[in-house]
Amino acid sequence: MWDDASPLEGFRVGLTPHGPRPPTEELTCGVFMRSYKGFSLIELLLVVAVILIIAAIAVPNFLKSRLRANEASAVASVRVINTAAITYSITYPDMGFPAQLTTLGGANPCSASSTQACLIDDSLSQGNKSGYSFVLTGDGAVPSVSYIVAGTPQAIGSSGQRMFCTDQTGVVHYDPTGSGCTNASLVLE
Repeated sequence: MWDDASPLEGFRVGLTPHGPRPPTEELTCGVFMRSYKGFSLIELLLVVAVILIIAAIAVPNFLKSRLRANEASAVASVRVINTAAITYSITYPDMGFPAQLTTLGGANPCSASSTQACLIDDSLSQGNKSGYSFVLTGDGAVPSVSYIVAGTPQAIGSSGQRMFCTDQTGVVHYDPTGSGCTNASLVLE
């Protein structure tokens, strides 16, 4: 039965009988729409357009966030290498500072020696991490009294924008162009 006293006149209220609706004035006036299953092409296109607009806004922000995260990781890696180099020079005073970056690492299981100190992760000692390449350059003397560590973005503007470097003093410098960091470059604060 249809409840005609309902405030929602023309809409089904409560239990309704199965089968076709009885013809009423509302149906002939177009108040009720036919029930289609699925979405129309226009509705689907609108949803796709909204998703594309949101993606166009989000992707550049995501890329900037990833670039900043890579730079933060590079600074942390340069500091870890610096600390490991100082630890190496204290542990092996007859060698001084390490001559190369691979000297600070070692594959698992690692047993420490002057050629494989096991002070940093082996992947970092191989020179690559989070879109940056790292190089430790010693002075060539034995015992070594100085070195410089440089972290360079593998793809400037994509994996990182700035190049970072440090030496035995522990002060981290950076070059905003991504190449050519020296001890005369800007100091990272």
